[in-house]
Amino acid sequence: MSESTRDPTGDRAAGQERERDLERFLTFVDAVVAIAITLLVLPLVEISQELRDGMTVPDLLQEHNGELWAFFLSFAVIARMWFIQHGSSRHVIAYSRSYANLTVLWLLTIVLLPFSTSLVPAAPDDDVLTKVLYIGTIALGVLFLGLAELVIVRKPELTDGLGNPDPTEAWINVGILLVALAVSVLIPAIGYFALLLLALDRPVSRVIKGKP
Repeated sequence: MSESTRDPTGDRAAGQERERDLERFLTFVDAVVAIAITLLVLPLVEISQELRDGMTVPDLLQEHNGELWAFFLSFAVIARMWFIQHGSSRHVIAYSRSYANLTVLWLLTIVLLPFSTSLVPAAPDDDVLTKVLYIGTIALGVLFLGLAELVIVRKPELTDGLGNPDPTEAWINVGILLVALAVSVLIPAIGYFALLLLALDRPVSRVIKGKP
């Protein structure tokens, strides 16, 4: 395809601009994600006010290392999920109620993450409910993303025809998250480090697809 038949971003063919309703919807999605990821830092701002006479910054950070760990973990989770959603919607040009509804359900899990994140450092290591709320919320979010991608695949008229997402990646990540949840509950000492199992998603995907 020649350069003249593509838009400046290289994402869509010329003449296949997104519908206005879809453009507004995706702008709304980006705004909600930006607000959710910003809310994560608010508890850290309150922590800074606890700096007392004779207390050093390293002492303060040590005292609240749980909050810092939870912040960076959730920041990485939301950022990664946004990149996935952004990539899957890159070639979508037409508005779909089913796609929009599933994306809104995904947004619900995103806005709930700051709340569940605040519970992580406050709960004991063996608190099952907190782990279910935190890891379960992430798993639900990935599930809704996968279902939204499935809508795109099954309705090719929604796209510009230049590319489709692969929902298989979402199903793999949901499975890994459920395993991580089980590990964190059964072995409390591992806790949320079980989420590092997500690093296996690419190797597992290659095995399932039969790629070297």
